Amino acid sequence: MKAISFLGRPRHGKVLAQIEIISLYDRIQAIQDPKASISPLLNQYIEEGHTVSRPQLRSLVRAMKDFRRYHHALELHLFWISQWMTDCRYLPLAPWDVAIRLDLISMVHGQEQAESYFNNIPKVLKNHSAYGALLSSYVRQNSVEKAEATMQNMREMGFVISSFPYNMLINLYSQTENYDKIEPLIQEMERKSIPCDKFTVNCLMAAYVVASDICAMEKLLNRMDEDLRISVDWNTYSVAANGYLKVGLIDKALEMLKKIENNTPISERPTAFKHLLSLYGRTGHKKELYRVWNLYKPTYEHTQSYSCMIASLRKLDDIEGAEKIFQEWESKCTVYDFRILNGLLSAYCEKRVFDKAESLVSKAIEGRTAYPTTWSILAEGYMEDKQMPKAVEMLKKAISAGRKGWKPNPIILEACMEYLEGQGESEEIEEIVRLCKELRD
Repeated sequence: MKAISFLGRPRHGKVLAQIEIISLYDRIQAIQDPKASISPLLNQYIEEGHTVSRPQLRSLVRAMKDFRRYHHALELHLFWISQWMTDCRYLPLAPWDVAIRLDLISMVHGQEQAESYFNNIPKVLKNHSAYGALLSSYVRQNSVEKAEATMQNMREMGFVISSFPYNMLINLYSQTENYDKIEPLIQEMERKSIPCDKFTVNCLMAAYVVASDICAMEKLLNRMDEDLRISVDWNTYSVAANGYLKVGLIDKALEMLKKIENNTPISERPTAFKHLLSLYGRTGHKKELYRVWNLYKPTYEHTQSYSCMIASLRKLDDIEGAEKIFQEWESKCTVYDFRILNGLLSAYCEKRVFDKAESLVSKAIEGRTAYPTTWSILAEGYMEDKQMPKAVEMLKKAISAGRKGWKPNPIILEACMEYLEGQGESEEIEEIVRLCKELRD
């Protein structure tokens, strides 16, 4: 069960409690709308006699964040804190609770509410964790001035005690193209004897890649080889490979990919496998791509790995190979995932083989409901091929299949509306407007 990898392994005989938490996790995951309230579900869980400990709450919140269910993570945290108070089990807020709530508020309700919450945090809880969460929120907003002011406050209060705030600012300066401000941060870390961790190295590597500064990237790679105190992981080599590919240095990228294969611990190989498939696809070396697929697939076979393989074969213009991989997945899948189909569908649309594209979808929707993105891919393909009546037909199917909050591709929508206006199809226009309105209401 996928939840187990997020929630940790049961220890000290608490297997039953762990199973109950996984059950709650699965119930929340079953709610398709990531913004729908989960309070009724949580109340039902309480009525069934279940409870949640603080460590279990933290695991659940982290899992919701990993799946970008920020509304659910915040609601979950607020619900259980309130529940503990109602039960008269006085569990004072810990610094982690404050930091995670601040982080989630900024994601769900915006920076203004996050700042308001931060200003009202009791002084005893306003430690490096709270300031770190505030700094992180400013980095997400690319707010350089506020992030730098927060960092300065942390320095003055003695809260700059790890590489975390430096990593945040390195990311920020990379995102905002303030590359000249990165080196002074590294020098400050050296003066304060704050070691670079693997996140620092990855942040630096990513910044150099964004700036296409291959010279700086290679200096960092050499320093990694010479200084055994620098902690690195396969992600570092993945970012470096991406940097080399960006500037067309294929052979050097292949060297980095070999390092990923040779330096990835077993526990992280499933994720690394997907990156390898994507990166080998970009090198243009089809034989190497198939070698990695055949070598790792028996052990790390997963729906997402099929998706990555199909996408890489599509880049290499190996449509026949992509078809075989899709058929292999379809023959053994227990849960039909239209995202896998979408990869092959995109390849068909790019090649303008719409008979194959529609046949693929027609077969897949027998007893199933396609994602709106599936119809949208077809609509885009027909639009680019100037088959506007078919594009309109597929656009309407996409909108009809969409859940509330889903939005059609604005380029496709505009092109279809312009076409219908030119044809004088006012009723068709009104129908699309009505369908779009239903997605908003």
